[in-house]
Order: sequence, then C-alpha cells, then structure tokens
Amino acid sequence: MTTVKDIGEQGLLKILQRFCPPEIIGDDAAVLVTEPEQSLVVTTDMLVDGVHFSDVTTSPEDAGWRAAAANLSDLAAMGATPLGITIALALPGDLSVSWVERLYQGITECLQKYNTPIVGGDVVRSPITTLSITAFGQVHPNRIIRRSTAQVGDAIAVTGIHGASHAGLKLLLDPKTGKDLTPEEKAALIKAHQRPQPRLDVLPYLWQISQSPFPITGMDSSDGLADAVLQICRTSGVGAVIESDQIPLPTAFNHWLTPEQALNYALYGGEDFELVLCLPPDLAKTLVQNLGQSAAIIGTITSDTDVILHHRNTKIPDQVLTLSQGFQHFSH
Repeated sequence: MTTVKDIGEQGLLKILQRFCPPEIIGDDAAVLVTEPEQSLVVTTDMLVDGVHFSDVTTSPEDAGWRAAAANLSDLAAMGATPLGITIALALPGDLSVSWVERLYQGITECLQKYNTPIVGGDVVRSPITTLSITAFGQVHPNRIIRRSTAQVGDAIAVTGIHGASHAGLKLLLDPKTGKDLTPEEKAALIKAHQRPQPRLDVLPYLWQISQSPFPITGMDSSDGLADAVLQICRTSGVGAVIESDQIPLPTAFNHWLTPEQALNYALYGGEDFELVLCLPPDLAKTLVQNLGQSAAIIGTITSDTDVILHHRNTKIPDQVLTLSQGFQHFSH
C-alpha cells in the first residue's frame, strides 16, 4: 500500500491536480470570473473523521460526495449557482494514497452534476483526517435568499422528504434493524445518507415565481428540519406553527417506525439537504405544485416568537420546539 508519507506533499499534489482544471490551478490563488451584476457567495464546511464520517458507514467516495454536497447545498440555500470549490486536507502520513484518490473521485462525481470545478486547496499533516471545503457561487443581488426576511403569514415549504438520511445511517450502523423493510427501501434510505442531493435544481423554479422585491426566505435542512425553522424564526424575529402530519416522510417509515420515531427522525435527524423556504402562500402553493414529488407546505409563520409543533390529533398536546432538542456541536 502506497501511503501519503511515501510520496510526500508534492507527490500527492501532483495526483490531486489531475482533478482540477489546468487553466485555473498553478498560481497562489484561483481567479474566478463572475457575471456582470452578480454577487459572490462564499461558504466553508469542515468534515472530521469520526465526527462526520467513518469507514464503518462511509466509503471514501461517499465521504467525498457528501462533503461536496454539503457545500453546494449551502449555495443553493442562498439562491446561488456554484462557480468552484477549494479543498483543504489534513491527513495522517500512513493514510493510503488510494483512499485520498477515491475521496476526490466522490467529490468530482458530485461536482460534475453541477459543472463545478475544483480550483485549488492545501494539504497538511495531521493525526486526524480532516476535510475542509470552501465553495464559491454567484447570485443576482435581487435573488439572494436570506434567513432574516420571513414575514408573518408566510407559508413554510420544504422541497422534499425528511428523516431519510438519519434512517440510512441507522441501517448502516445496525444492519439488523429495519427487518420489515424491502431491499429496495433499505437501499433508498442508505443512498439518502451516503449520496444526498443538493437542491440546486429548485432555483430555476424560484426564479419563475419570483416577484420584486424578492419575497423568499430560507436555508437548508442539513442540521435538521426543526433547526432550520427555528434558525429562520430567530433571525427574522417571528414564530411558526408546523403541522406534524404535513411533513413529508419516506413511505418506508409507515411499516418500520412508530409515528413518534418517524417524526423525531424528520425533525432532528439532519443531513437531508432539502431547502426550507418561507414565502407568500400563493407562491408556496405554485412552487410545491411545480416541484411535485415530496415537496410540501408544512406550516405558517406567526407573530409569536415560539415555534409550535401542532398535531391534528387533539389528544397530543402542542409542543414548543427548541434548538437544544437537536444536534449541536459541543453539547452533551
């Protein structure tokens, strides 16, 4: 097995440069050309071995895909189309070169869907494998999606199902679970975790229904659906009511999880990389109809500061959602 230490920094860089456009790399920094009247959007995401991925659940290709998808999803959440990414790698010297190449293959497979190049990066030695990606995108200033502009009366729309990625992770960690699922259902849930799809495809639909001034607020649901709604409400100074029975779930949940478990996966599982959007009800209805599949309106923005989970079954009391209920780094 050839390791990173065997070929050294320059040897590794020669391999990794094969994944980059030769006309862009080679200088101290990349030069990316934006279109006239466009704003530059920049986002950075870091993944650490043992925290965000592991050999138990994630192949190098899947780790690379998920890393790229996370950054592209952040661009989509801002309304931006991607221009390129840079990659910073911290690697143990005894890591195989093949592992790094496979990581880049997964990154490239995801990026190719969206015509996005790798335009540079850095490599350092570290006892823990760490991958940090910075993504660059562009958006017209009048089409920027922010978290801070939700208005009372806005509908809350999601672009797809929630809970699938968390379910896929559970299946990978414990293959014995989900005994009532078909092989196709298991494969679909695992794919949702290993190969999430950034929802850049939603942006053209938003431009079709957009008005001036741009009335759409949002973010992605990478940290969970509840987290997304709470973050939007906190930043916008509003509240919300979420209808629990309107949240789109994988059909496989119907004969696998209890309703309580299914709802918990959807609200707090995270890494579904769908968009959570707040917009006027008529526009939300048009968007959901245009997207089809599992897009849905799940609630309404209110003048309260609380985010309430409402159940149509009156025997179940309403629940106030908080950020402490979901995953947070450094929490116990």
